[in-house]
Amino acid sequence: MHRDLKSQNIFLTASGMIKLGDFGIARVLSDTKSKAKTVVGTPYYLAPEIIQNQQYSFKADIWSLGVLLYEMCALHPPFNAQSLHQLAKKILSGKFSDIPVNFGQSSKNLISSLLNLDPEKRPNINQILKYPAIYERV
Repeated sequence: MHRDLKSQNIFLTASGMIKLGDFGIARVLSDTKSKAKTVVGTPYYLAPEIIQNQQYSFKADIWSLGVLLYEMCALHPPFNAQSLHQLAKKILSGKFSDIPVNFGQSSKNLISSLLNLDPEKRPNINQILKYPAIYERV
């Protein structure tokens, strides 16, 4: 589990390869059902279960991926506020504006599924790779 997935930790090489970096707070879990409890990460990308001080799993990284994809489409994060408290409230509400219309319904559906407040309802990485918005490009 990376635990700090954000745009600043994704790198594009000269050959066009995308690499993920900064594993300083990453954690190795024994299996996909394992959970972590430590509150770490960049506030804009924190999953609701982390904010609520609940145990969390790989699905917290899926939430962060949703924030990242939203940010790439809309050019701003889905949740924004002037204070950490207000940011936490906005994240916990789960309400965000639609991405620009030129991205299509498939992209909107993908982002909405990644930003589901219920971690059990978020797709896993294999399911994400099958979404039309991703599958067509991989």
